[in-house]
Amino acid sequence: MRHPDQERITALKTLTQTGGRSFALSALLCAGVALSACTTTGTGTGSVSPSGAPVAFAWKSTDGGITGTMSATVTNGETYTGPYLQITKQVQSDDFGPMWTGWDPYWNDWGGWGAFPEFGFATVYSGRVMANLQDASGQRMRCRFHLNTPTDGMAGGGQGECQLKSGRSVEAVFPA
Repeated sequence: MRHPDQERITALKTLTQTGGRSFALSALLCAGVALSACTTTGTGTGSVSPSGAPVAFAWKSTDGGITGTMSATVTNGETYTGPYLQITKQVQSDDFGPMWTGWDPYWNDWGGWGAFPEFGFATVYSGRVMANLQDASGQRMRCRFHLNTPTDGMAGGGQGECQLKSGRSVEAVFPA
């Protein structure tokens, strides 16, 4: 599977290897600013257990679907809104050096990882998303989802469940 930012990673790796570290850092910062300017949105569906009442989900993100806001609307008119985030970890790419001894670096076919820049940091996407939603009366809904394509954030689709304080639960599916 090809990482969506493979061209940028390869270009930054080449610049770093040729001594263009400050240029590479500037390019990386510009790429981050450009990504932050993009707004992505999506929807999902679900059902309340045990009643089976349908639930409509919507999400909005300005960082490619890694963090953002989410809403869940139940057919009785209850709407829960709040933040969501994918759990990620920053790793220093040169920490992986010993793992490549005797091998060509990287396992590009490991879903969600892609290639790491030779120097610097890389993000490892867990594929796990949490959301904490609240309705107008203060009632809470907490959610956990597993993403199909973690590097794509919520846009890659996924599925999971939400819990309400009342004991009801919601099964949810987000298409890619």
